[in-house]
Amino acid sequence: MTRQDPATTPRPAAAATGWGASIADPGPLGLAAFAATTFFLSARNADLLNAPAEAGVLGLAFFYGGLAQLLAGMWEFTKGNTFGALAFSSFGAFWLSFWYLVTKGVPAMLAAKATPDDINHAVGTFLLVWTIFTFYMLIASLRVSGAVAAVFLFLALTFLCLCIGAYGASTGWTKLGGWLGLITAVLAWYASFAGVTNSTFKRTVVPVFPLADR
Repeated sequence: MTRQDPATTPRPAAAATGWGASIADPGPLGLAAFAATTFFLSARNADLLNAPAEAGVLGLAFFYGGLAQLLAGMWEFTKGNTFGALAFSSFGAFWLSFWYLVTKGVPAMLAAKATPDDINHAVGTFLLVWTIFTFYMLIASLRVSGAVAAVFLFLALTFLCLCIGAYGASTGWTKLGGWLGLITAVLAWYASFAGVTNSTFKRTVVPVFPLADR
């Protein structure tokens, strides 16, 4: 066996610190947290759950979709993975801000005598911000894998439909966004399953469909 010169052997950027390489891959955690919370809320948006059931997503949004993803993003920074760090940190913040919007923001708008149109436009603008972010992350995901790119493609379409639904007070667009969100959640679970399974078995058991040499 040929011995490699450590000075010329490629290493992750975070390995230079001596700590980043010693932690597990946070990607499966971030994807699982995103998938679970997205699935619950999308089931409501698709009208598979009654309106009062939406409150059931708040704890999940705060602790799993929010805090767990935010932690995954911080660990991705340590691993030197810019894409994962930005994606998980941002969507962790998305779920935390969603929790705040539902529990504090909308009640505050109602207390200030906001009209239904005012609230719809506020929620629509909130969703527009995440639509824009997700579309440019979709472009970056084309250098990650087919599995991750599929997640971002359907997530971008989900946000777009929900955004249109909020601005136009359209239950049809919101329901379509809900169904697209359910597909997004399943794809995210698949990517999470592939990550943890391949890592555990130390080989590719579940394909993620690489799109380009990295």
